[in-house]
Amino acid sequence: PYVIVCNHQASLDLLGMVEVIPERCVPIAKKELMYLGTVGWACWLSGIIFIDRRRREDAIHVISQTARTIQHHNVR
Repeated sequence: PYVIVCNHQASLDLLGMVEVIPERCVPIAKKELMYLGTVGWACWLSGIIFIDRRRREDAIHVISQTARTIQHHNVR
């Protein structure tokens, strides 16, 4: 397993990164992107994991749960 960290400058950059990253990777995005109309729908349908950056504990919980799922299913 590995983690790719990307510092994108705009919300639409995430859609471009989805095309570049390996097939079995799942991007994590800020929850605000979910409410951007068509962009939000596209992100949600492509399986992006959304985190709430304003609620630190919730964000840590979502990322920890994702890490446990990766370890449990032994995926990259």
